[in-house]
Amino acid sequence: MSNINQSGWRPTTPQAGEASDGTFTGNRALMLEEPLIFEIGSTETTGVDFDPPRAPAKAGGQGESARGSGLLLSQEHRLGNLTREKKIGLPGLSEPEAVRHYTRLSRQNYAIDLGLFPLGSCTMKHNPRLNERMARLPGFADLHPLTPVDACQGAFEVIHQLAHWLVTLTGMHSVAMSPKAGAHGELCGVLAIRAALDAKGEQARKVLLVPESAHGTNPATAAFAGFSVEDIPATEAGRVNLEALKARLGPDVAGVMITNPNTCGLFEPDMKAISDAVHAAGGFVYCDGANFNAIVGRVRPGDLGIDAMHINLHKTFSTPHGGGGPGSGPVVFSEALTPYAPLPFVEKQGDHFVLVEEETAGEHHASSFGRMVAFHGQMGMFTRALTYILSHGADGLRQVAEDSVLNANYILRSMEDVLDAPFAKSGPCMHEAIFSDKGLPEGFSTIDVAKGLIDEGFHPMTVYFPLVVHGAMLVEPTETESKATLDQFIGAFRSVAERAKGGDLAIKTAPHFAPRRRLDETLAARKPVLVYKEPQRAEAAE
Repeated sequence: MSNINQSGWRPTTPQAGEASDGTFTGNRALMLEEPLIFEIGSTETTGVDFDPPRAPAKAGGQGESARGSGLLLSQEHRLGNLTREKKIGLPGLSEPEAVRHYTRLSRQNYAIDLGLFPLGSCTMKHNPRLNERMARLPGFADLHPLTPVDACQGAFEVIHQLAHWLVTLTGMHSVAMSPKAGAHGELCGVLAIRAALDAKGEQARKVLLVPESAHGTNPATAAFAGFSVEDIPATEAGRVNLEALKARLGPDVAGVMITNPNTCGLFEPDMKAISDAVHAAGGFVYCDGANFNAIVGRVRPGDLGIDAMHINLHKTFSTPHGGGGPGSGPVVFSEALTPYAPLPFVEKQGDHFVLVEEETAGEHHASSFGRMVAFHGQMGMFTRALTYILSHGADGLRQVAEDSVLNANYILRSMEDVLDAPFAKSGPCMHEAIFSDKGLPEGFSTIDVAKGLIDEGFHPMTVYFPLVVHGAMLVEPTETESKATLDQFIGAFRSVAERAKGGDLAIKTAPHFAPRRRLDETLAARKPVLVYKEPQRAEAAE
């Protein structure tokens, strides 16, 4: 990780043939070299002074030891069998050392507030500060999940309003707000499909069809829910092969899981025909809504025959995601699947909002497949999303879709003469542009282009996904980037691609200007080192 010698934290003198940072510390002005936290502090010391342990009080009494002299009760008495019996191995740092360590590490992170995040399929766009301010208002930020219903009516109204607008924007019949993220939403929709089929006595329908261009979580979700998964091939234009889909439909097919716009960044023009065919065969249509940002305000999935679709609030409606959270994945349902939607949900009864948590005979939730979470959902995400929707309005949300598509096509047409764009001849893309490694010289690959972008100051695009494109480079600029920013990114992207095509060997060892050089990512993924071990110190020669 870092070049630390045995006597201290500063870098050792580089050996012959090794690169030198040119400074005693290894720092380069404000680019600070930062060792591991264990290499800074010692596990034998602590940065806080503790009083020495006091003698334990006598059992069963509150005499002199506990009352007169102020001695504490014994640790054994207070902690039971949880008293620590061995060292915990944490480095002892003072407060300034700890703060500086994590601040220096934060300077090595790339973030949406630093520059364009071109990750395809992720929709990493600017997060309006207005949304953050609303989410931090008292009553939202500090709302406890066990707060009595009468004490959180405002929060329930936010959830109820957001649910209304999600149903309106999608043209669907109802929405379940509780799923926590995209894949969780997928599971919610698939479980509702399973419950609907069981209610009709069609347990024999055990196959879900998943096109090649779908998101990778789709087949995993279907398998987790107990379905068998079968692929549906794509056409040369990158869309679902409608005839192949129709040919596979039958009494064993529960439905289809389709991503639209798909993972190649293309809209499925046969979506309505797909839905009609699946419904005629007795199945249901699940749509992966991760790419809703490209069509929000322009297309209502309900008009295309969709039965269930999750919406990544953290993609389309603020709070760009990363690092595993936060996320939120409400699922909208058609009228056919609404009775099987999960609990709980917020319902307005007169002027009062209630949280419906149990099935009630004769009501529209009587056949619910049950709960997916202990509580209701992500309050912070709900507040941000509703703020985003209300501040944009109908025309603003439509412009979100239009500008995201415009920006992606600008990148596609600016790069197609340098990199292979496999679907460029099929017409405009939607929210993301896809390129391949076709045309790169032997020995050069997608990963080299991605690492070269790091030296240019950009986070790389999504690489090697989707799998239907060899050496894929998937770029999603979103609607929040200006033309000036896009022009700078395109210039850097073209420069790196042209250097690779010209055989520049320096690209093979990029990045050169990052805090760390190119790592063996395959080894890191297969054999990660998750526990720090003290380095073996050589014994001094006698």
